[in-house]
Amino acid sequence: MMRRLAAAALMAAVPLQAAAQTDAVSAAAEAMGVETLDSITYSGTARSGAFGQSKAIGDPMTTVNVTRITTYTRTVTFAPPASETALVSRATGPTQPPTVPGVAPQPPGVFNQNVSGAQAASWAQALNIWTTPWGFLKSAAANNAAPRAEGGQQVVTFSPAGFRSPSGQAYTVTGYINAQNLVTKVETRVEHPVAGDLLVEFEYSGYRNMSGVQVPARIVQKQAGMTTFEATIAAATPNPANLSELLAPPPAPAPAAAAAPAPAGAPPVDRLGEGAFKIGGNYQSLAIDMGDHILVVECGQGDARAQAVFAAARQAIPGKPIRFVVNSHPHFDHAGGLGAAVAEGATILSHANNEAVLERLLSGPRALSGDALSRLSNRRTDVVQPVGDRDVRRGTNGRIVELHRVPNEHTDGMLAVYLPADKVVWTADLMAVNPNPVQLGALRSSVDALDRLNLDYSTWIQAHPPNPDRPLTKADVMAAVK
Repeated sequence: MMRRLAAAALMAAVPLQAAAQTDAVSAAAEAMGVETLDSITYSGTARSGAFGQSKAIGDPMTTVNVTRITTYTRTVTFAPPASETALVSRATGPTQPPTVPGVAPQPPGVFNQNVSGAQAASWAQALNIWTTPWGFLKSAAANNAAPRAEGGQQVVTFSPAGFRSPSGQAYTVTGYINAQNLVTKVETRVEHPVAGDLLVEFEYSGYRNMSGVQVPARIVQKQAGMTTFEATIAAATPNPANLSELLAPPPAPAPAAAAAPAPAGAPPVDRLGEGAFKIGGNYQSLAIDMGDHILVVECGQGDARAQAVFAAARQAIPGKPIRFVVNSHPHFDHAGGLGAAVAEGATILSHANNEAVLERLLSGPRALSGDALSRLSNRRTDVVQPVGDRDVRRGTNGRIVELHRVPNEHTDGMLAVYLPADKVVWTADLMAVNPNPVQLGALRSSVDALDRLNLDYSTWIQAHPPNPDRPLTKADVMAAVK
């Protein structure tokens, strides 16, 4: 019931003539034709990047990561949802995946981005509705927005009713209205495991009158200051008569293969050799005794997993601090636990290609999530130590850990970890069991790099274990490559 009330609180139709409404919002609503707008559908073409999953982590729109949406259509309703399962926003269209060198062309697909009434109770989803130029004006009127004049434009800021972040802090929305009473930009922040208070921006330009409503011809979305989506809008229909059809949910996808279940409780720990341990789970980690400290390889996808990994490492190697955490690559599902590593007091080892972006993301504001790093009163800076294409770590006990960059199209900052004493190679996202074509290309590139290094290994450990899990050998890897 509370979830439904939270969604309805913002989505209820609000008269734009309300006494609390400001002149700036009222003038923009009139100029943009929002006063009689209950829903809208618009279409054109679009390009979608790979935020947090791109080859270069600082460029989500790089060539190998951009998916073209050849006919992009989005429909939004500002009315309360009829049910928790009813869609309040739907975007779809045929796609052309990017061309990846060394990989056969991928078949066309279908873009689907849907927000249901239940999902709209979460600000991370609801913002997709209320940061549209029309939704912003409706929400600003409903939430007694406070405008201020700045640089020849009106800046309107408010906190949406019914939404609180995990830390209990209110979210904030800020919009910019130009001298023509058009919304040119809307921004907000939402909690994120890597970026902390993630800045999400929508820029609107090239407005045209379409059936009495001002519609931007150009939409650009940025996250953490990086462009992640852009659309060119050619047509729009306010209050479409076929709204139910436009918001009809897509057919249910075929069930995917079951992933390996996450182990309950503390993760299992297996000894690899003297002072070397594998910490199990869907993001397998390593803990290495370096004499006077512990080196952890990979701390998982989020705060809770990182805490579990650190606890397992300290139990396996008691009485020593965790001084270093190796980040295999900066994709967010492998970097989500890095905030906890910083809170632990560890220094992050990542390839030099990743350093600047990771440092920037981990040093930003962090008031929304309530995670381990946000609770520190004195946060460290300069927490990422860049490593080159080959880095050798020598412990005070003689233990050697080698970090090797393995170039591939999946990421240009991938590190493989080699334990020469144990003849073990640990990798992330390099699948040696039933790899799909894109994974196989990355595996081949990486194996070629390891072969050139003449690494003598017999055991291959994947961050994502096969399902069912089993030990993998060099022979398994060679079979997959062939």
